[in-house]
Amino acid sequence: MFRAAVAAADPALLVPRFLPARPKGRTVVIGAGKGSAAMARAFELAWDGPLEGLVVTRYGHGVPCDRIEIVEAAHPVPDAAGRAAAGRILAMVRGLTADDLVVALISGGGSALLAAPADGLTLEDKQAINRSLLRSGADIGEMNTVRKHLSAVKGGRLAAAAAPARIATLLISDVPGDEPGVIASGPTVPDPTTFADARAILARYGIVGPPAVIAHLERAADETPKPGDPLFAGHEVHMIATPQRSLEAAAAVARAAGVTPLILSDCIEGEAREVARVLCGIARQAKAYGQPVPAPAAIISGGETTVTVRGQGRGGRNVEFLLGLAVALRGLPGVWAVAGDTDGVDGAEEVAGAFVTPDTLARARALGIDSAASLADNDGHGYFEALGDRLVTGPTLTNVNDFRALLILPS
Repeated sequence: MFRAAVAAADPALLVPRFLPARPKGRTVVIGAGKGSAAMARAFELAWDGPLEGLVVTRYGHGVPCDRIEIVEAAHPVPDAAGRAAAGRILAMVRGLTADDLVVALISGGGSALLAAPADGLTLEDKQAINRSLLRSGADIGEMNTVRKHLSAVKGGRLAAAAAPARIATLLISDVPGDEPGVIASGPTVPDPTTFADARAILARYGIVGPPAVIAHLERAADETPKPGDPLFAGHEVHMIATPQRSLEAAAAVARAAGVTPLILSDCIEGEAREVARVLCGIARQAKAYGQPVPAPAAIISGGETTVTVRGQGRGGRNVEFLLGLAVALRGLPGVWAVAGDTDGVDGAEEVAGAFVTPDTLARARALGIDSAASLADNDGHGYFEALGDRLVTGPTLTNVNDFRALLILPS
């Protein structure tokens, strides 16, 4: 099921279906995200005209291209390579005409990779605010609202720099609700959020610095372009892959194996351990009463949970979810689970996720590991590494958010 979910978002299959009309002038390809290099390769193979371009992706997620330059940078905390790439992309789209076409290849992770600080801010300021947001429990929409208002490219600012060129944006969604303005912080689409929204988010999570960031948000001198702005007239936006389509592909695998699939939602959010408690309750109901689906069944969901890191562990929303699930299930027979990020990276770790089995807690005890204590310490990565139950895929070159499945078999 996990492999099917990833395969359903393969850029090589999807990008050729959404090629824009050829322009009279130049075709400039730009992009950012964990899947953007694979998207660039698919685009240049399908495009029969001249093109040039630059795309930035996460370290290790590059794909060789012949006509589009691929640059790698850091994620989830930006680095100097991402800042340099963003500056070069801005320079590349400036000075274009109405006869030119910009093709924007955008996928999840692009927000951190396009690191162009707004005037008066430094890369160090952006790194500090990213770290604070990642540990705060803020959801992806909240994080990207803040990022848009600290950037020279996000929140539609890249589109403004490219005007009056026509823009075709191809998106791989990794966010609940598939909102174009949230994916990679929407560099080429309108931004409905405001400086006031960004200030409120930092206040909500008690984030009080760096001082330059707070001062920039309070000045609110340069608002992002909003929906309805003539700037976006004639632009195309195509959602080429979504979490829901990947969940449906996974459900087809379960169905073919004689297991009844139940897709709960493609946009589940909240603290990972609390989501785990809810799904544990659904699994127990299915085992005991055959509701909402009788065994054998697969309860499937997507979305992006959060982890508020309070312990000494490394976080990671998929492993935190699974560790919380294991603790809540207490060894319930006949229930297995997998959770993983479809890009192959759970948080900052080179691990997609992990597995839970009916004997997870027993095997941990045999190793002298207290499961509840590991959960309290946000140490899901260390826990599943010790058990040998990590899901390691390497870079998948796409990104449609998290995939979770509980397999429930009759006792």
